[in-house]
Amino acid sequence: MTIDKQLETIQRGVDEILPIDELKKKLEKNKPLRIKLGMDPTAPDLHLGHTVVINKMKQLQDLGHEIIFLIGDFTGMIGDPTGKNVTRKPLTKEDIQENAKTYTNQVFKILDKDKTKIAFNSEWMSKMSSTEMISLASKHTVARMLERDDFSKRYKGGQAISIHEFLYPLVQGYDSVALRADIELGGSDQKFNLLVGRELQKQADMEPQVILTMPILEGLDGVQKMSKSLDNYIGIDEDADSMFGKIMSISDELMWRYLELLSFESIETIALWKKEVGNGENPRNIKFRLAEEIIARFHNNVEAKKAKQIFIDRFAKNQIPDEMDEYTFSKGVKIANLLKDSNLVNSTSEAFRMIKQGAVKMDGEKINDKDLTPNEGTSVYQVGKRKFARVTIS
Repeated sequence: MTIDKQLETIQRGVDEILPIDELKKKLEKNKPLRIKLGMDPTAPDLHLGHTVVINKMKQLQDLGHEIIFLIGDFTGMIGDPTGKNVTRKPLTKEDIQENAKTYTNQVFKILDKDKTKIAFNSEWMSKMSSTEMISLASKHTVARMLERDDFSKRYKGGQAISIHEFLYPLVQGYDSVALRADIELGGSDQKFNLLVGRELQKQADMEPQVILTMPILEGLDGVQKMSKSLDNYIGIDEDADSMFGKIMSISDELMWRYLELLSFESIETIALWKKEVGNGENPRNIKFRLAEEIIARFHNNVEAKKAKQIFIDRFAKNQIPDEMDEYTFSKGVKIANLLKDSNLVNSTSEAFRMIKQGAVKMDGEKINDKDLTPNEGTSVYQVGKRKFARVTIS
């Protein structure tokens, strides 16, 4: 593949490449580059937002480069301060070990296991002496650290910044020295830390890494970043039906963003689809292709086709599914508690909100009374388009 073609693939969906002229020079050497992506195992499972940068790693892997997936078991015990206005609680060793297992299982749904090196930064950081750690700390100044937006805001606002938080960018940067990385990937919010890696490599008389930042993926609402806490996420371990339904729920505009950042279809193919939609093709059909691709990646082709058919049957034909979770409650239960305890909503306040929006149905009939006490008997309760439960009150 030509250098220009490689660059076109690498630049797809990227936020920034710094500096791009150095990337060209590295590619011109015509040898596999060492590509580093580090992730702290802060959560036990990943969502599609996390996979944006992992997808880019896969593209680089397919170009023949050496992929190093670094699990920050040491940095996880510090706690990444990026984007935080308070000190992040460090993880315990037990948390890290458990989450790391889940991470590796999940990333290999995207990356080729046989061509991926897994590393842990405790391999070198736990062996570092106090003298060496002090030497590392001397490589950067407090003034430079306070250039970071999150540190600057906390400092100006009189909020505490712990000394160990200043170590985080240095340790992440030193990982690039230890691994002799040619390119480091990260989210756009990681730019400062990635640049520290370049600086430390220069000080170690190494050729500095090129940094490649990926944008933050919007959640299902199309506004805020995808996040479990905002409940606008698609988990990569979710069942196929749920994943398919959530992807189909995104706006037509957001669909193109998801195709750019999550799909492995070529730029030319996506451009053709845009042209087809402009000529009258139903965007839903493009969304079907995206949903099938994502489900096939994290499940398989059979599950993807099955989920599509279930979606068509349930929503296009407005059918209630035959199989759903079943619950039994005692007489007198209030509707908000029923919805919450049936796992149809996360809280009673969400139940009230969904009722107000007209999104709650009982046996196909809309519920308008937030203080309703349902009668005895068995009914199917529905919240939104995708959530159903069969409830018996006795």
